[in-house]
Amino acid sequence: MGILGLFVLIVIVLLVVFVINIYNSLIRLRNQVRNAWSQIDVQLKRRHDLIPNLVETAKGYMKHERGTLESVTEARSRAMNAGTVGEKSRAESDLSGALSRFFLVVENYPDLKANQNFLALQEELTSTENKIAFARQGYNDQVLYLNNKVQMFPSNIIAGMFNFNTEEYFELEEKAAKEPPKVSFA
Repeated sequence: MGILGLFVLIVIVLLVVFVINIYNSLIRLRNQVRNAWSQIDVQLKRRHDLIPNLVETAKGYMKHERGTLESVTEARSRAMNAGTVGEKSRAESDLSGALSRFFLVVENYPDLKANQNFLALQEELTSTENKIAFARQGYNDQVLYLNNKVQMFPSNIIAGMFNFNTEEYFELEEKAAKEPPKVSFA
């Protein structure tokens, strides 16, 4: 083997090491995205588990608000049955909207607002919402890293060879934040 043969061999070895390095980094990022999603999933399940207790507690006080309670229950059911990240994002946004309307209606029931069980559930739900927001931020950060690696040169070539795809962000659309505030002097 001459000098040219040795040079070609070194180039091939460096190329193989380069491909292995990029492939392993893509695997690591994909696993980090999956781990971050599992953190969100745990918090979403906790949120879904709290809602029936909240609705049951409120039922005794809010006998004339059947539609509000049913909308929360239906939104929870849709959120639990959503499959993809995009479907979950939309379903969780709807659930957040239903819960917001529910808590607005609760303002009309001072006895319910004073109920210790309801207050504890409301506090727990608020804490869970904060954990979801934190986990969502972590997930979206991991998705950003993976998507950058999948789309940027030269790792996009390796990603294409091994069928790595971009992931979807978990974004909750907060409709209430986009609506103008309503002022009533009545």
